[in-house]
Amino acid sequence: MITDLPIKTAIVCNDAGAANIIIAGLLETGRRNWLAYMKGPAKIIWESIFPEISLYDSLEQLIKESELLISGTGWSSDVEHESRRIAKKKGVKSIGVIDHWANYLERFVRSNEQILPDEIWVTDNYALEIASAVFPNTYILQIPNYYLEKQLRDIALIRKPSNPEFLYILEPMRSNWGRSTSGEFQALDYFINKLPSLGIPSETLICLRPHPSDHNGKYNHWLKLNSNLNIKLDYSLKIAESLGRASWVAGCESFALVIALMAGRKVYCSLPPWAPSFKLPHSGFIKLRELV
Repeated sequence: MITDLPIKTAIVCNDAGAANIIIAGLLETGRRNWLAYMKGPAKIIWESIFPEISLYDSLEQLIKESELLISGTGWSSDVEHESRRIAKKKGVKSIGVIDHWANYLERFVRSNEQILPDEIWVTDNYALEIASAVFPNTYILQIPNYYLEKQLRDIALIRKPSNPEFLYILEPMRSNWGRSTSGEFQALDYFINKLPSLGIPSETLICLRPHPSDHNGKYNHWLKLNSNLNIKLDYSLKIAESLGRASWVAGCESFALVIALMAGRKVYCSLPPWAPSFKLPHSGFIKLRELV
């Protein structure tokens, strides 16, 4: 379990999802002596929580000095995949943490090379069932989701504003679904077109929260085209602040939608009818494309 990790445990992450889950687990141990290599959004998260821990600048050196590797399984880079490749070559035990419920096989493949860790960690029964079916020969362990637990506690402490807010969780779709526009913009447009039919008060402020991997200014042009709407970008430092203020939440398939659902918010899936099927297995989501 995450509380019984060896002293020389290496942590490698790029994407925010698994980084949040792993770091929350590390904090539960009370230790602050980890070995780590971080890139992308994960680096920002790590440095805000463990500023005193210097990051390695070489994966080879990191894993050479380690007894165990714990890595994320994101899509945004090859860093986590490369760390598992080096660990396998050097005979270092490897654990991959899955933070979602989709694309399990693809997480461990780069350039047609599949590298599975020795163990896969998941955080709920849904993911355990999926991972066990996809990877029947790999040890799957369900660990507590301390990150989710903390978000729910923090959300409960936040007072909603007098003017209602509708939070839209942005995320890269990595597909245009056979059309000329990126999927995330198609979903956002579909949400805006459906909004009048949802019975939301006219004074409601629509808050768009960018994904940690979104580049600055990504949605500026879209906002100019929709300047007639009561809408703004939400750059709140913590996701719990955004969710705590919101009365309603929408998005495609982000983990934040699960947090919102468990926090008692009304949550809409904005995937349009021509997009792939909704992959989050939890009950309670309202699919806009199924509304009349």
